Amino acid sequence: MTEHVQQGDVGSTTVTIVDPALAARAESAAAALAAGQVASKLTAQDATLWGPAAEPEASIRLSWTTLHRSSRPLIGEIETLRAELRSEGVERVVLAGMGGSSLAPEVITGTEGVALTVLDTTDPGQVADALAGDLDRTVLVVSSKSGGTVETDSHRRIFAEAFREAGIDAASRIVVVTDPGSPLAELAEKEGYRRTFLADPNVGGRYSALTAFGLVPAGLAGADVARLLDQAAGVADALAADSPDNPAIRLAAALGAAHEDGAEKVVLADTGSGITGFGDWAEQLIAESTGKEGTGLLPVAVEGPQAPGFADHGADATAVAVGPAADGAQISVTGPLGAQFLLWEYATALAGRLLGINPFDQPDVEAAKKAARSLLDRPEGGQAQEPAFTDGAVQGFGVTAANLTEALTGFAGQATGSGGYLAVQAYLDRLDDASASLLRGELAKRTGLQTTFGWGPRFLHSTGQYHKGGHQNGFFLQITGDAEEDLAVPDRPYTLGTLQLAQALGDGQVLAEHGRPVLRLHFTDRAAGLAQLVAAVQEAIR
Repeated sequence: MTEHVQQGDVGSTTVTIVDPALAARAESAAAALAAGQVASKLTAQDATLWGPAAEPEASIRLSWTTLHRSSRPLIGEIETLRAELRSEGVERVVLAGMGGSSLAPEVITGTEGVALTVLDTTDPGQVADALAGDLDRTVLVVSSKSGGTVETDSHRRIFAEAFREAGIDAASRIVVVTDPGSPLAELAEKEGYRRTFLADPNVGGRYSALTAFGLVPAGLAGADVARLLDQAAGVADALAADSPDNPAIRLAAALGAAHEDGAEKVVLADTGSGITGFGDWAEQLIAESTGKEGTGLLPVAVEGPQAPGFADHGADATAVAVGPAADGAQISVTGPLGAQFLLWEYATALAGRLLGINPFDQPDVEAAKKAARSLLDRPEGGQAQEPAFTDGAVQGFGVTAANLTEALTGFAGQATGSGGYLAVQAYLDRLDDASASLLRGELAKRTGLQTTFGWGPRFLHSTGQYHKGGHQNGFFLQITGDAEEDLAVPDRPYTLGTLQLAQALGDGQVLAEHGRPVLRLHFTDRAAGLAQLVAAVQEAIR
């Protein structure tokens, strides 16, 4: 550390700007934010902070600033329901939810070491594995803010039928979390589901960690959600303070100053925080909030401080340690999970002000959904594409190449030196095909580009907004694969496998319309195709 290190410290919650040059650049931005009283205005839910165009949306999206108080009544309600379920022998919690409805509960339960089965996928194999669990002791939490999320509705239909076929009253095993007046709320009442938790409608999905969306599934699984709210409450006053030492002001100022100097990527590595999977949650918050109007901060969640892209980051990225500072880190953020949730929400909203965008809308998310729905309406025509090549267990689409090595060589050559980023999008089973995530590090190391990895369609509810709305310099590697067995969606004219492929093709179509290169590789045999791809990456990109 040097005398230039700047730190916002609130008990055990700190933001330290380790890099002296970045600290100096952030100082004036922090002072301006403090002088403008933006922290206290944000806490007071002042919707004018992001300009007139953002005001209508911001006015109905700011209740998250007081959730550490307003969510308190949920604690007893969750514990009562959990006790009821356990008295009936129901101890296994399966969560059907996408984006903000699943990322926070997964971080909370992972950090506390309690079991939660998360379904944020349309992969038939992964859903089948969840169904294979003990249904006699399973409760399904169906979580959707809009109430119309296609993935979540599919999961609900599949599990309801499985409960009935097992002789279990499906309604008694389904708990709903949704917004008041949503189609899901109406359905829950009609079907007589076990319990419906209505969340605060004035909180957007990615800011909903401390609402019913984050607390109900985590609490039913056994996480101490009261402690989580206590942690947030412990830092709330400091985050509302109009001071350059406010940790959220400090973090927002640093990210804004770095972006102004061309560091449009934010590389997140856990350095011993004790929090499990925090980067995945922060990824959605940052990408969806800032990635629009051709600007934004691209979050890159990496495997650790030694991973490619962190210590060796270039001038286009800011390395942030979630935990103590590590080699290469420019910023270090420490604190317990509840405090970090609130800190990053404040900082991201303030960074949106510095970037001149509305951090509460997601104007480009719907495009991929519409394209997927269009393909579902004509699944045969939409998916009957001829591959450019077939090489062993891998078929290539969207490329002029004779084989896999040639396709990867051309793709990497196009991206390398562009100043952009690579995005690996794996429409696979994130449990059985988990080794696909190794591609992120391999590609980052070999191309020198910041490289993200997302499981499809999960990332569509996260970084998908940035891909279409942020800096238009991404290169996209889609991976799809044949499933050993498909799953029908009851009362719907498609299977999960059909839906999964339609989502990949729909997003690829929208990216192509934005002029972005998309290489899709399809595995006719997943295990063989994945091994072949890893070997080809090592051979083709040196």
